[in-house]
Amino acid sequence: MKYEIKGGELPVVVCFMDAGETMITEKGSMSWMSPNMKMETTSNGGVGKALGRMFAGEAIFQNRYTAEGGPGMIAFASSFPGQIRPWEIAPGKEIVVAQESVELSIFFQKKLGSGLFGGEGFIMQKISGHGLAFLEFDGSVIEYVLQPGQQIVVDTGYLAAMEATCNMEIRTVPGIKNMMF
Repeated sequence: MKYEIKGGELPVVVCFMDAGETMITEKGSMSWMSPNMKMETTSNGGVGKALGRMFAGEAIFQNRYTAEGGPGMIAFASSFPGQIRPWEIAPGKEIVVAQESVELSIFFQKKLGSGLFGGEGFIMQKISGHGLAFLEFDGSVIEYVLQPGQQIVVDTGYLAAMEATCNMEIRTVPGIKNMMF
């Protein structure tokens, strides 16, 4: 598959697919496509994975687009100012569009405090498998590559993605007034 990312603050990724090539997307993400693209709604992975997506706040069903009878084109535009980035699959990243060989599942936070006080809850999305994913980020993206043992303190509302080798812990700020307010 070939692709182009166009636009500025409201980007779009235009994918050029070979005949028979398939993409899986979240519902409602397609912006425009060539007429030979066949769309099929699927639970992709069965009832268990569909329910897992529901608990992660995503749609139970996904759309599968296949180029039939020749090359096809499909585009996915951002609905908020931000960025679209191509990403070789690594666990623990949100997904907008992925090649068929990629699997979207859920990831449960292991620590109670992260889920209760982390703001983002226990459940996150996990991408596994092989292929290319296009990740949509609202706003600007600042990327940090941490070395083994290196740490960074981030408000959980600003964490968009992390590799599976990272973990998230909640730290409290000392003082009764800080904890109460």
